[in-house]
Amino acid sequence: MSQVAEAPASRDPDELADPASYDGLALRRLTKHFGAFHAVRELDLDVPRGSFFALLGPSGCGKTTTLRMAAGLETPSSGTITLAGKDITYAKPYQRPVNTVFQNYALFPHLDIYENVAFGLRRRKQKDVDAQVRDMLELVELSSQARKKPTQLSGGQQQRVALARALINSPEVLLLDEPLGALDLKLRRSMQIEIKRIQTEVGRTFIHVTHDQEEAMTMADTVAVMNAGVIEQMGAPAELYENPRSTFVANFLGQSNLIEGTVKSRAADVVTVDMHGVDVSVPASRAHTDGDQGWIGIRPEKVLIGEVGEELDAPGNTIPGGVVSDVSFVGVSTQYLVRMPWGQELQVFSQNTGRHRLFATGDEVELSWRPEYAFLLDAAQDASAGAQRMDADG
Repeated sequence: MSQVAEAPASRDPDELADPASYDGLALRRLTKHFGAFHAVRELDLDVPRGSFFALLGPSGCGKTTTLRMAAGLETPSSGTITLAGKDITYAKPYQRPVNTVFQNYALFPHLDIYENVAFGLRRRKQKDVDAQVRDMLELVELSSQARKKPTQLSGGQQQRVALARALINSPEVLLLDEPLGALDLKLRRSMQIEIKRIQTEVGRTFIHVTHDQEEAMTMADTVAVMNAGVIEQMGAPAELYENPRSTFVANFLGQSNLIEGTVKSRAADVVTVDMHGVDVSVPASRAHTDGDQGWIGIRPEKVLIGEVGEELDAPGNTIPGGVVSDVSFVGVSTQYLVRMPWGQELQVFSQNTGRHRLFATGDEVELSWRPEYAFLLDAAQDASAGAQRMDADG
């Protein structure tokens, strides 16, 4: 487990809004324990109104428990939840302007699509039901399916019915609990785009819980990566991927090469690190350790591979002495494992543009990368943290 689970982004009081005047969802020191097990630990979080926010993490990290507390389906052990300045910590689910869409959709099988969507309005005896239902079915592009039963629809269509049924109640916040988990890969990807389109059109706050890093990064404006009940790091998807602050985030979001190194010098804008006898540079803004030892991180697609002595387009960090130990051709790219002189195998993802020949197992190669793509993490952290992603909910 990472040693920096409580990331500054989630704990710095200077960066948190005043819950009493904040128009979004604010969690303060939110804690939930089940006996001796702490599912969520003193979580501080602001979710801006109208944003698409993702809680991302592996099974058991606390993301679903956090969502259920926001929905009113779990009672916090301590802490507060406010929405648009109103304390809803102990409000019943029906008393808070929040709706939840679950992975199993929970549609009424005996009602047609129109009546499924109209259900909440009819229960509250609202007027003008027909116009609202028709508008919502048009939003989710299901107008032509209005009189079909749920079992007559595909999984993706059922998901859109569930969205429409939740959104027609005009919730301040829509909670999405692993909403695409039951869909196949191709449909899941199309639904990612569809849900993002719907969120943009309605302008409501969406909070999406998922263990799928690609799903979170594709859909959300902001992603909070959770681990062991706390937020490891929070930010825009590109920021988290390009500049992770812990080994857990580096491994959980995609894949990373993490290589031992010793800090030789620190300047205002660059840190120089001895990596098994080769000096490499890391931008100071991407160096996240104050110690002398660290993990030099580089994403596999940022590593260039070439012949011995070949001039690679990555001035500054060239590492000789590599031998290709495995080759996997995956269409758009070729994925190599390259054994380095110190015994570690590094991953290299090389785009198949046709400009370079494919290397074979046993070929001697050199690797290179641009210094601005590297990052440096605390050596006290586990280099394998976050690497084993699990597909279960948590």
